[in-house]
Amino acid sequence: MQCTTSPLSATTLSRHLPKSPPQGRGQADQATLVEIFADSVVDGGATGFALGQIAGTQIGSGKPLLWIQDRVTRREAGRPCLAGLQTGGDIIHVNVNKATDALWAMEEGLRCGDLCGVIGEIWGDPPALDFTATKRLALRAEANTIPAWLMRRATAPNLSAARDRWRIKSLASLAHPHDNRAPGRAQWQADLFRSRRQTPGQWVVHHDTSTGLHFSHQTAAQSREDTALQA
Repeated sequence: MQCTTSPLSATTLSRHLPKSPPQGRGQADQATLVEIFADSVVDGGATGFALGQIAGTQIGSGKPLLWIQDRVTRREAGRPCLAGLQTGGDIIHVNVNKATDALWAMEEGLRCGDLCGVIGEIWGDPPALDFTATKRLALRAEANTIPAWLMRRATAPNLSAARDRWRIKSLASLAHPHDNRAPGRAQWQADLFRSRRQTPGQWVVHHDTSTGLHFSHQTAAQSREDTALQA
């Protein structure tokens, strides 16, 4: 297992990451386990959406974020791009080889009150990641009021105790307001297909650096049409 500490400004990050979406959609208003499925193995939308939810946590308190990746995720999807997360505070980035190590590290992190949250990235559908494992993470997160995000790639949803389960797909970015050849704000199709806290549904979500996550009920096709018109 390898553990590295990287710079991240909690104050600056809380200002630039999305604020809580309307009506509590997708926000981390209650510390628990949230599961996020990437639409494809290389889709970075799941990571962006998770970071948007983190804005609803204690990240402004200056506490570090624990980010755990297994070996295959690290090889296929890459490490977090820390250059885009400002400087000054800490992300504790942990590299592990197996899913069992990632689950153990997540659970141990959720015991620590000096963290603002825990992200775990696990590849595929390993036997260790069963209903019991997710229930342990959910209960640990809720008992110690530390939110956790379990990011999944190259797998289909199966039994899980996660309170919210999202499927995230990247869409074409919005038009850039000053340069029609440059990408604008990122946007995603967000499918809350299972939840114990709110009504499931589908939204098109985009990130605004000043106002936060915006949830719209338009379809992905409508979003593409709007983007084409803006361009």
